[in-house]
Amino acid sequence: MAKQFTCIEPHHREFILQQRIFFTASAAAQGRVNVSPKDGAALRILSASSVAYLDQTGSGNETAAHLRANGRLTVMFCAFAGAPLILRLYGQGKVLSRGSFAYSDLLASAFDNEERPGSRQIVVLAIDLVQTSCGYGVPLFEYVDERPTLTRWAEAKGEAGMEEYRRLKNAFSIDGYPTGILESS
Repeated sequence: MAKQFTCIEPHHREFILQQRIFFTASAAAQGRVNVSPKDGAALRILSASSVAYLDQTGSGNETAAHLRANGRLTVMFCAFAGAPLILRLYGQGKVLSRGSFAYSDLLASAFDNEERPGSRQIVVLAIDLVQTSCGYGVPLFEYVDERPTLTRWAEAKGEAGMEEYRRLKNAFSIDGYPTGILESS
């Protein structure tokens, strides 16, 4: 059932662009494995072998810490509507710190220079394997709407409040690994 590919093929691209949610998975050599849901609108396909997503401030910053530790990252998409399919992108990820030249350059070229309130970094994945599988066990769901809560929270905190929150809550993973967020402040 599972098929492997060396890059994102055109039919994979079409599937990815239809998804409203994706999941990231990362882990350091020791400690907890992190799995996080992400807004599908935050993802950009940069090429057949790379993707990026504009990462929002959250209660933790596990992915950044894990990428600093070893770079391993998996991005997974599931068909919650239509034909069943799971698509995973495996590879090496890196974090582009907000305010860095690389962040600004990619924000301009891939995200029309638009940050959402609470944006904290861009995560880029260099893909070394694409794998599809059946997705027969994924239930069907009907999309209702986006939750406005995160955007409202970030707007209410303002830029200074977000920077303080990141310093307090996003500097280290739950296992104590540094995320690099303090280096970019």
